[in-house]
Amino acid sequence: MEKIISKSEKETQDIGFKLAKDLKGGEIIALTGNLGSGKTIFTKGLARGLRVKKIITSPTFVLMKVYKIEGSKIENFVHVDAYRLKTERNLKEIGLFDWLGKENSVVVIEWAEKVKKILPKTVIEIKIKLGKEETERYFFIK
Repeated sequence: MEKIISKSEKETQDIGFKLAKDLKGGEIIALTGNLGSGKTIFTKGLARGLRVKKIITSPTFVLMKVYKIEGSKIENFVHVDAYRLKTERNLKEIGLFDWLGKENSVVVIEWAEKVKKILPKTVIEIKIKLGKEETERYFFIK
């Protein structure tokens, strides 16, 4: 397990940006952490690293947003926020299973602990913990 320390929002975005460079397509990234730990900030950096042109916002109320990527083998960035998820059936209804494991897509799921049962064993797990300082975050990547 790799541990990375971030001391600012920019560093948190940079961690996501750097991880994006290693992605080939088909990955599922499972993010866990307290409210305000930096899951969406990390996701913004990941999207920037994948060359998503649109502004990334948390899909808290719609559960899932799909962003198209042009000029890359990875054509779709799928951002899921399970915070308000009532049942896993909601994920089927919004079409998440159409994206999981697709070679031309990367899926990132915030609050992944709420959907752990449906995720394959091959997910990239990232736990974010609050640090001692207000802006400090610890990223544990497995």
